[in-house]
Formats: sequence, structure tokens, C-alpha cells
Amino acid sequence: MADICILTPDSGYADSVPRAENELRAVLGEAVRFQPWTAPLPHGDGIVLPLLAWGYQSRGADWSAALDTWEAAGIPMANPVPLMRWNTDKRYLFDLEAKGVPVIPTAFAQALSDVDMAEARARFGDTVIVKPPVSGGADGTYRLAPGDPIPADVVGKPMLIQPMMAAIATEGEYSLFYFGGAFSHAILKVPSAGDFRVQEQFGGREITVEASEDARAVAEQALRAAPGEALYARIDMVRGADGGLRLMELELIEPALFLSHAADSGRLFAEALSARLTL
Repeated sequence: MADICILTPDSGYADSVPRAENELRAVLGEAVRFQPWTAPLPHGDGIVLPLLAWGYQSRGADWSAALDTWEAAGIPMANPVPLMRWNTDKRYLFDLEAKGVPVIPTAFAQALSDVDMAEARARFGDTVIVKPPVSGGADGTYRLAPGDPIPADVVGKPMLIQPMMAAIATEGEYSLFYFGGAFSHAILKVPSAGDFRVQEQFGGREITVEASEDARAVAEQALRAAPGEALYARIDMVRGADGGLRLMELELIEPALFLSHAADSGRLFAEALSARLTL
């Protein structure tokens, strides 16, 4: 399969990028090319995916400018630029909630303060999670127990506040994957003992699971509520205290796809891209 460009970090991630590139080549073929997301994109008849554009969240102005440039130039992106622009800021959760999607209860603080924390604890409970609205890989994300001060690097910053979901530790976080609107596979991400972060760099691990009917219902409701059609998507969710699943994130920019957990080893993903290329 040719005419596929995968965008990568412009620096850093030296250990992770080659492995990720090799995994994608195994699925998409040797003709797929890789380039930093900050490099100019030639206009062509192929398709561009920012699947490895890790670290963009730390360069907000550059990322926003890149989105504007790609949109103005009509660059063929796998997920449309307006959809990615919307998905860049996690306040999209409020949009999904307004459309009936069951999301994790979330508050937004324009400049995080002790007053914001007190109000959030009164609503969510004593232990809460704070995270930047534009973030990735748990950057700037903290679990704050009663008496914990606001970390210096996020005090006074725009932040989301959410309850600490107990099921993260007791069950884990589910991720469902969709390509071309069709369900592909599901995993359960489990944090290491005592942690709440499920990412590999914090000791998290992944288990292949069957997606339950209620998990697929939440995932597909979120996809329908998004303001655009996604060629690829990862939908993260966790079980609430009432036993129902709640959306944590709808990842439409650079989600890890965990294709090794797919029963077809990523064939559906490749077919969705191929179908787009032949339109």
C-alpha cells in the first residue's frame, strides 16, 4: 500500500518511534513514509495520519498553525482537520455530554486555585484528578488526595478536574478501536499497583479482551456525537460507581492503536485506508 504519510515527533522519543514505525510498516507495507509533523506536507493524492505526532500538546501554537496550514492547503488527512482541531482540547467532553454520551464527570477551571479544588471535591469526592485540557501521555496529570497542594506546574493554569474513578485500580480502563466506522478490537489497560496511570511508561500493561455490548454502545454513541467522521478512533472508558461505563477520552489524533491485539493483526485498519485512497 502506497501514498500513506505518517507524521512523527520532530524530536525526542528516540526509543519509541522506530518500534512504532516498524509496527505500522508491518501492517501498511514498506511504501508508507514517515516525516516530522512540523515539516511541510506536499499536496498529493495520498493520505496523511498524525499517528506518531507525539508531543504536539507541548507546542500548542505550532500545532494550531499546522492544522490551519493543512486545512488551507487541502491536505488529505485521514481524520478531517476540523475534527482533529475539536479533539485537541479535552473540553470536547462537554460537547459529548451535551449530546447524551455518558462521560466521566468533569469540571473546568480557567486558572486552577484552591477554591476550584474545594468546589470540585464537594462535587466529586475528596480525591480528584487534574489534567490540562490539551495533554497526552498523562503529561501534567495529577491525583490529588485530601491535603495535597496543587502542584506548582499547574497552579493558575487552565485545568480539567475529575473524580478519581475507583474502577481504574480494581478493573482497569477499556479501549475500543474503530477503523472506517467498524469495530476492530478491544483491550483492557491496567495500571501498576498504587498508580492510576495506565500508560506503559508508568508500568501499565494491556490485556486483549472481548468488547461487551455496553462498551460498544458507549463507543459508538461517542463516535456518532463527534463533529465529523473518523477513519481511525480509540475510545477509552472506565466503569463508574453505578456499574455503567463512562467515556474517559475519544482519541482521534495520535492514539496508540495496539494492532498486535487485533485478531486480524490490523487488516481492517489497512483496508479502511485503502478504501479511502481509492475514493
